[in-house]
Amino acid sequence: MRLKDKVALVTGAGQGIGKEVALLFAREGAKVAVADYNEETASATSSEITGSGGQAMSVKVNVAEAASVQAAVQAVKEWGGGKIDVLVNNAGITKDSQLRKMTEDQWDAVIAVNLKGVWLCGQAVANVMLENGSGSIINASSIVGIYGNFGQSNYSATKGGVIAMTKTWARELGPKGIRVNAIAPGFTMTPMMETVPEKVLDDVKAKTPLRRLGQPIDIANAYLFLASDEASFITGHTLLVDGGIAW
Repeated sequence: MRLKDKVALVTGAGQGIGKEVALLFAREGAKVAVADYNEETASATSSEITGSGGQAMSVKVNVAEAASVQAAVQAVKEWGGGKIDVLVNNAGITKDSQLRKMTEDQWDAVIAVNLKGVWLCGQAVANVMLENGSGSIINASSIVGIYGNFGQSNYSATKGGVIAMTKTWARELGPKGIRVNAIAPGFTMTPMMETVPEKVLDDVKAKTPLRRLGQPIDIANAYLFLASDEASFITGHTLLVDGGIAW
């Protein structure tokens, strides 16, 4: 029960890694606010938690819109008794294309969700955490934010930007009792990966010392550690959870 009595807000929690994080946090004693753009998947995750005896609420949010974020955070704050202890900034999208063919719409959409969305949620929740003098913000980056990846100029840019924001926020918020870290997953089997050709996945496995792709629980366990008091002296760090992949 490493998160007993803590209130956690997880964005993009309707499926994939976000859902796994929400379920794990609930098992570890947290009250979990399941936030997602898709109301149905958010509600399904929340129901799964409450059906297993946990505490959860679902909330629709468009992380790229300030008004939507503010309304969602206010609802979670009220539900959580005036506090939010943990924010997992997990919501993200991909719209892949090579540099020469990427459209402005593809670029703008990914920047809006993956970078602006992280900033908007971080800002809104940080203001709640400042009222209580403590908290843990964990942002979703990616190994492609460090190494880059073919056909992902937009996605790589956002994930590199998330690392930079994480370091900046850690400096700004640390004196106020708030820790800020990031997780950089490797290739993980989520719905986002379903369109990747099998040949590409086999190549990734061959380059990974552990010879497999990540599973959502692998990433969720890392989020749990950084959210817990066990990581109370860790801030400004980006934790790679990638099986040791060699680029």
